[in-house]
Amino acid sequence: MAKAMAEAEATQAVQPVNAAQPPATTSLPATSREEFNDANLDRILDIPLMISAQLGSARMLIKELLQLGPGSVVELDKLAGEPLEVLVNEKLVARGEVVMVNEKFGIRLTDVVSQTERVNHLS
Repeated sequence: MAKAMAEAEATQAVQPVNAAQPPATTSLPATSREEFNDANLDRILDIPLMISAQLGSARMLIKELLQLGPGSVVELDKLAGEPLEVLVNEKLVARGEVVMVNEKFGIRLTDVVSQTERVNHLS
């Protein structure tokens, strides 16, 4: 009898009392894209952003990286003549081609992401 009671207690100890529940979250009110208006846009117009142009990219091993030196050539994943990607906060906003502007490089935009998508990608 004592053995049966010990087994019953052991079985009860192994079974979970409550099933795991996901943590409760408080949802914030969602702002629809229709609510995005000029008043909201005016609040962010003077915020400075860093714009970068990406010619291409490559993957390499650390040992290959350590072997790089002056004169090394890194092969990129884009073909010559393909458009560059224009990024803001590492998000694609446009594509374009390289031009010269007063002895400096510039980009002539050939394809631009919509204004709403650009603002939404900044967050």
